[in-house]
Amino acid sequence: MRVEPEPGLTDEGAAFAAYLRFYRETILEKCRALPYAEQRRPHVPSGWTPLQLLNHVVHVERRWIVWGFLGEQVADPWGDHLDGVPDGPWVAPQDGTVDGLAAQWEQVAAHTERVLAATPMATSAATGGRFDEDPPDLRWICFHLLQEVVRHAGHLDVAVELAGGPTGE
Repeated sequence: MRVEPEPGLTDEGAAFAAYLRFYRETILEKCRALPYAEQRRPHVPSGWTPLQLLNHVVHVERRWIVWGFLGEQVADPWGDHLDGVPDGPWVAPQDGTVDGLAAQWEQVAAHTERVLAATPMATSAATGGRFDEDPPDLRWICFHLLQEVVRHAGHLDVAVELAGGPTGE
C-alpha cells in the first residue's frame, strides 16, 4: 500500500526519493486497477493508452537520471515515442504488460534512489549523455522529473475514471 511521505523530511534527496516512490506506486496502482483491455485502449482524445503512459514515465525517469544526470549511454532513450522521435506519440511494447514495465521501472527507480542517497543536489549532471554542455544540477533534474511524473499521474487519473476504474487517491 502506498503512503504519502510524512512531513519533516529534511534531506532533499530523501524527500525527492520519497515523493517519486509515492507517485510511482500511484501510477502502478491506477494501471493495475484497469482490466487488460482497458490498459491498451485510449480513453482521451489525444489517443494515448494507460500502458503507453506507463512506458513513457519509465523512459522519462531513465532519460533524466541515467542518461541525463549520470551521462550513461542508453540504447533507446526515446523508445517511448513512435519511431524514437522525441515529440512523437507515445508507444508501448506490443507484448508489454503492466507487470513487465513495473519491473523495468523498479530497476530504474533503484538507480535513482542510489543517486539521490549519495549525491548533493548542487552536483551538475555529467556530459556525454543527454547533455553536452551547461548541464543542469541534480536539484533541477529532480524538480523536472517529479513534476512530469506527477502531471502524468493526474492524466492517468482522468483516463482511469473514463474507463470506469476507481477515482480519487
